[in-house]
Amino acid sequence: MSHAKSHTALIWKVFAFLSVITIVEVILGISKPASLNLTVFLGTSLLNWIFLILTLVKAYGIAWYFMHLNDEKTWLRRAIVWPIVFLICVLSYFVLHEGDALYEVGKEWTRWTYM
Repeated sequence: MSHAKSHTALIWKVFAFLSVITIVEVILGISKPASLNLTVFLGTSLLNWIFLILTLVKAYGIAWYFMHLNDEKTWLRRAIVWPIVFLICVLSYFVLHEGDALYEVGKEWTRWTYM
């Protein structure tokens, strides 16, 4: 009985952790503070970087608890997490870089970007 009870408490803690991060993301997405949205850092706004980092934190938390990475040896955790984090960083760079390049090329041919 205590084993099930400890898992129930853990599930509620993880639920609270993920809920807090999601609520912060929703509040930032709705309010879009100008200080974060209009400040460009490494090709995109600080708000986009915050969303990216919070999403990575949520993904890591899900993997940590629901894939039971907290019970594994350190080398196995690193072998799973580090390549995924590296891949996400590389893909994010390409999406942000190429998206900006497409915007720069396309703004000469479209009228709606000047409005």
